[in-house]
Amino acid sequence: MSILFETEYQGRRFVGFERPEPGKASVLHRVEEGQLAATLSEVRDPAALPDAIRSRTASVTVADADLKFLPPLLPTSTNNALVSGFMQTHSSKMDGPRPSEGDVDPPKWFFKGFGSWLKLPGESLVVPAEPKALIEEPEVVLVYANDEDGTPHYAGYTFGNDLCDIGLHRYNPAYNPYCKLCDTSISPWLHLGEPPTAVNGRTTINRDGEVAWEGSFDCGLDALYYTTGDMAENLLSTYPAVRRPGLVNYLMLGADSASFHAGFRIADGDVVDIEFTSHGVRLDNRVEFAKRSATV
Repeated sequence: MSILFETEYQGRRFVGFERPEPGKASVLHRVEEGQLAATLSEVRDPAALPDAIRSRTASVTVADADLKFLPPLLPTSTNNALVSGFMQTHSSKMDGPRPSEGDVDPPKWFFKGFGSWLKLPGESLVVPAEPKALIEEPEVVLVYANDEDGTPHYAGYTFGNDLCDIGLHRYNPAYNPYCKLCDTSISPWLHLGEPPTAVNGRTTINRDGEVAWEGSFDCGLDALYYTTGDMAENLLSTYPAVRRPGLVNYLMLGADSASFHAGFRIADGDVVDIEFTSHGVRLDNRVEFAKRSATV
């Protein structure tokens, strides 16, 4: 499976097509703002992106220590990127067998934030000062880039942690928009293929240097009650608000059970370490409770 990543190097934007290895140099290609999205709209096939970019750009070889990774396809103007997702998407949370595509009530959708709310592995995830009960949610993230006419083009998939305040949601489901107002972790590796059918991994939550909780998880298309068509192509992508020219959409496909369901409660300073073992991806982020804001 081909991947791409974007990075800043000497104040400029580059793309690479092989995951960097510690101690080894990386071959990068200089790209301009929006060039990947424009090339994608031209070639239509994410798998064709590497060859198209290589044929049009000069390469440079750099040491991995000099790279500053970016969320995949994130525009410099981060308000031109939306992070959102779908709730109760797994078959384990629904009654009956999975219906045929299009023969189902649409899943619940939520707004998570703008592009600047995306955090990479190693960065802190900031949450409100007094959450009722946080939950980590390992998820597949679909990435769509709109062309100059606003038509969305599927770019590939990555992985994220939809950290949110499930306690607030359970206190009152009408408060769900508030419960989602937490930073989101995302992998910098964009996988240039169809969404994965099966994803498995393990979550470890460390507190004061010790393992406080750990457990396994599964996600991917086989675990979902809805198809990507039910969620993205035939539903969300039909709304003009998400078809703005140049907009990048990061769509989270939902998670199954996690530490909250086992009775664990995430605390300020905990480090959530999620290993998507099947895909060699790791998201490790410290949870930071915000200081209580003064009322003006």
